[in-house]
Amino acid sequence: MSAGGLLAADWRVPANVRAFTTLRDGPGVSLAPFDRFNLGNRTAADGDDPGAVERNRRALAEAGALPSAPRWLRQVHGTRVAAEPGADEPEADAAVTAVPGNVLAILTADCLPVAFAAVSGNEAVAVGAAHAGWRGLAGGVLENTVAAMDARAQDVIAWLGPAAGPQAYEIGEEVFEAFVSQDARAEAAFASTRPGHWRVDLYALARQRLRAVGVERVHGGGLCTISDAARFYSHRRDRRTGRMATLVWMD
Repeated sequence: MSAGGLLAADWRVPANVRAFTTLRDGPGVSLAPFDRFNLGNRTAADGDDPGAVERNRRALAEAGALPSAPRWLRQVHGTRVAAEPGADEPEADAAVTAVPGNVLAILTADCLPVAFAAVSGNEAVAVGAAHAGWRGLAGGVLENTVAAMDARAQDVIAWLGPAAGPQAYEIGEEVFEAFVSQDARAEAAFASTRPGHWRVDLYALARQRLRAVGVERVHGGGLCTISDAARFYSHRRDRRTGRMATLVWMD
């Protein structure tokens, strides 16, 4: 469900969990090609106004009724997980927290955003967020996030947010080999298009890797950032573009 520039996570989690991904048509002020709800301050080098991004982030806090300022990360397409990140933007591509009110945030524009909740009884006791580009996904960023949550894998629930979809995301041999060389079963997530090229299903790869470490409750998938220009930014489609944010926290 989407409203007010926010796409709510569609997953079955306790009532004390909040999660959503922002949409590009939210309450922002960025001009084309970043129009309009760009939340990525590192896109300033490509031409967006840092002041506009700051105004967008203030609008995000209001639109999302955030209990605290988001804990942003300095993402590097790696596998490091920041435990209880603060305001200093640590270099990492995932984060976890067990503190209610701490808002985890990651930025994407084709890479796969994944939200996590570790559940005990009728409430969540920890949440996590991961930025899974193909390098991070192949390197184990999702597995590392699950391990950092200090919970049994069977108690962890995941939501796969909007990413480059399997009908539009074509890759080459480097990506194919990065996954298939680790696990031959990953080949099922690739569809050959021409010599040395495949379309890849990031959602299928994420589900496969999560289930391999015991996370069976995996929701989401099916939204394509490349194909849906009205709602999503896409670096693959536009090159110069903004960033959506995926946020998760516990009340």
